[in-house]
Amino acid sequence: MSQTMLAAEPKKRQEESNAYAIAVRQLEAAAHYLNLDRSLLEVLKHPRRELTVNFPVKMDDGSVRVFTGYRVHHNPARGPAKGGIRYHPEVTLDETRALAMWMTWKCAVVNIPYSGAKGGVVCDPKRLSVHELENLTRRYITEISIMIGPESDIPAPDVGTNPQVMAWIMDTYSMHKGYTVPAVVTGKPIAIGGSEGRLEATGRGVCVVAHEAAKMLGFTLEGARVAIQGFGNVGSATAKLMHQAGAKVVAVSDVRGGIYNPNGLDIPSLLHCAGRDGCLQAYRDAELITNEQLLELDCDILVPAALHGVITARNAPNIKARIVVEAANGPVTPDADEILDEMGVLVVPDILANAGGVIVSYFEWVQDLQAFFWEEEEVNAKLEKAMRKSFAHVVQTAEQNKVNLRMGAYIIGVKRVAEATTIRGIYP
Repeated sequence: MSQTMLAAEPKKRQEESNAYAIAVRQLEAAAHYLNLDRSLLEVLKHPRRELTVNFPVKMDDGSVRVFTGYRVHHNPARGPAKGGIRYHPEVTLDETRALAMWMTWKCAVVNIPYSGAKGGVVCDPKRLSVHELENLTRRYITEISIMIGPESDIPAPDVGTNPQVMAWIMDTYSMHKGYTVPAVVTGKPIAIGGSEGRLEATGRGVCVVAHEAAKMLGFTLEGARVAIQGFGNVGSATAKLMHQAGAKVVAVSDVRGGIYNPNGLDIPSLLHCAGRDGCLQAYRDAELITNEQLLELDCDILVPAALHGVITARNAPNIKARIVVEAANGPVTPDADEILDEMGVLVVPDILANAGGVIVSYFEWVQDLQAFFWEEEEVNAKLEKAMRKSFAHVVQTAEQNKVNLRMGAYIIGVKRVAEATTIRGIYP
């Protein structure tokens, strides 16, 4: 066994899996390049405020269950807090902290006037009826209403939530106020103040940066082999838009597993049943594969669009994609990041790659505040322009500092937040 392999073994065993610890580690790496003052670094490491709520919900059978939820604000220096709400059995406070911090850098990288927030409820939404889900949402929002508002904290959809959940949030907050407040939440149905283009925004942003990354390596999306882990809102939208761009989507997956066809999948057919359990596995013209196998397929572009921590030091050496575009938050661990970098795999980091959602959420908030709405073509054009500009800035910063794209993005994001924090000072 080589010395390199021997040296790598302890690293694999000690790999960090805690999302918040990973987020802090990434911040510290960026702080090194920025020569950040130690006191300022300590400020940026810690969320400004955290709320944990334990609340009762009446179930359909008449019983009462107590659920746990969280809402975290990271750093308020650049504007109101912005961040999704996820419903998932594995939601934790540390994960919520990490996601809030990543959202801070994400908003700064694409230069929109928000700070980072995140929220979640520990639950499995698939095991709840629509009525129970509505009861849970309205009670959770009532509990965290001391933190949210159109000038203070604007939630959005995330894993396990959707436009209908956002509608219940808007209605609950509005009932408390006594008048309609569309700008309290984004990702709403268009009928109550949502924005055209919001549903596909994250997937569209992923496609834009995938196109730009492919150009860097000398190829185009047309004919490129793409594998997408996750077929929820982001994954399915990415598959649809990649297919429309002429890419060959060879594999997709959901929580049950995936399907693979080296000649390409019939994405329009698959989109008809997106979101239904067992939909992908019922597709006949493909080979059944696991989520783990999908990550290691021979392809040009790999899009992890599910949960964090799926590419680790253990499976990173087996990644065959030329480009990894992080549609999910934190899908590549820091140790895996180093391995992919050494292998020459171009990784487009999450705080850039999946920023399309928050960009169009910002557009929705602006439209709600002024009660003047834009056509979908205008929304998409503004989104694509913002993503291309941000991608170019990240590439330029990475080249100037001789680092990879992730660190280039972190240098931009952390620098902007640090400057705003310093300029504002400490009160009192």
